[in-house]
Amino acid sequence: MSNSGMSNGGEERRRGLMLVISSPSGAGKTSLARRLVAEHPDLTPSVSVTTRKARPGEEDGHEYWFVTAGAFRDMVADGAFLEWAEVHEHAYGSPRAPVMRLLEDGRDVLFDIDWQGAQAIQRVAPEDTVTVFILPPTIGDLAKRLHTRAQDAEDVIDRRLGRARGEIEHWVDYDYVIVNDDFDLAYAKLASIYHAERLRRERNLWIEPLVARLLAEP
Repeated sequence: MSNSGMSNGGEERRRGLMLVISSPSGAGKTSLARRLVAEHPDLTPSVSVTTRKARPGEEDGHEYWFVTAGAFRDMVADGAFLEWAEVHEHAYGSPRAPVMRLLEDGRDVLFDIDWQGAQAIQRVAPEDTVTVFILPPTIGDLAKRLHTRAQDAEDVIDRRLGRARGEIEHWVDYDYVIVNDDFDLAYAKLASIYHAERLRRERNLWIEPLVARLLAEP
């Protein structure tokens, strides 16, 4: 369903949704999110602001906006974030203004964030938010993925694994849960969730006037 098609001469107006995907590090949420964005042009990734250093290959404004701790604190004081949190000794935040503009324009926004951020966004805009938690099939599989991607030092990997169980405990707070033991199958489930949520009556503002016209016909 497109954002601005035509139905009986009327514009198909809709309000966008915020699709929030979380998982412990290494469970595959970022790969799933990237494929979903690549295959759905109406879905825009939210680019978070962070105080951590850029990893090799990352560009400012693409994966993240990289700022100093002082600049981040100023943004918090100005109310510039939908949500923010400290994760793995660094701060992350989702800018408020650009996301709200996209929703009003009927565009959907994807968030690749942790459980703290997911809860904060749900509190701010519960009717606009859909949450999905990605589980690994085993903790051993999670450890293997973290070592295979070779993005972090061994002590960082150990900390991420140490926090994984605490993160997994929040699965019950999410609307949907997917076990990523087969990437293509997990992606198919994620895409199905997104498609179904786009079709919700309350997000499709064009339906009410269409029904009014139908009922007014002789």
